[in-house]
Amino acid sequence: MGNWPGLETSHQQERLDFTMAENQGQQIQLRIDESKMHSSYANTIRTSTTLDEVVLDFGLNIPMQAPNQQPTVLFSVGSRVIMNWAGAKRLAMSLGQLIRQYEEQNGEIKLQRPQPPQPPAEKEG
Repeated sequence: MGNWPGLETSHQQERLDFTMAENQGQQIQLRIDESKMHSSYANTIRTSTTLDEVVLDFGLNIPMQAPNQQPTVLFSVGSRVIMNWAGAKRLAMSLGQLIRQYEEQNGEIKLQRPQPPQPPAEKEG
């Protein structure tokens, strides 16, 4: 997919030189190669872990209901990202900062609690 209108990515704002402590204050330039990147949409995430890694499965919750059957939701996994715990912590910190900034500008993001499937109503007769 191409660029999305209105999409702002933090790396676009950070293409300037920056200082990394690991390099004892030496300036290095960050270049980002997006030639192999693909974009996808997810409305849900599943997490799992190992001692060394965090696994993030991104996908879509798709409601499925057949007549006279219990309502179900299909979780269709589209992408899996595996990272070490340090990377997961950096991701959590970055997302926390982005969400705080968004809410400061746009108000609190309201989370809707998923409603449990309701059994079919029994007919009186």
